[in-house]
Amino acid sequence: MKQYDHPCAADFTVTQILHALSDPFRLSIVRRLAVLQPQPCAPLQAGRPKSSVSHHFAVLRAAGVLRTEVVGVTHMNSLREPELDSRFPGLLAAILAACAVENRDDEAELNPFVATQPA
Repeated sequence: MKQYDHPCAADFTVTQILHALSDPFRLSIVRRLAVLQPQPCAPLQAGRPKSSVSHHFAVLRAAGVLRTEVVGVTHMNSLREPELDSRFPGLLAAILAACAVENRDDEAELNPFVATQPA
């Protein structure tokens, strides 16, 4: 049975975390996990080839952003929020908040009526 290596929190680096989150697809995985976790890989694939998705999950694991646990034949993924916050307090929350603002701005640009409606 496959088990994954996960770095300890002391080995996390801002550079690796930011690199892992610089890819839009990897960031979308993290954003989805921030809403609902743990999740298996399949719903997070977004129609991409399994080999491509495996690479993205490996980058996120190596940076310490997510943990993958094997449960039977399912690979369950969750964010390593407590470990990330202990090493870099507020970093993940700040990135996710910035994404939420960016998405609101994008929606307002595409639909001007969104900007005029109360939040």
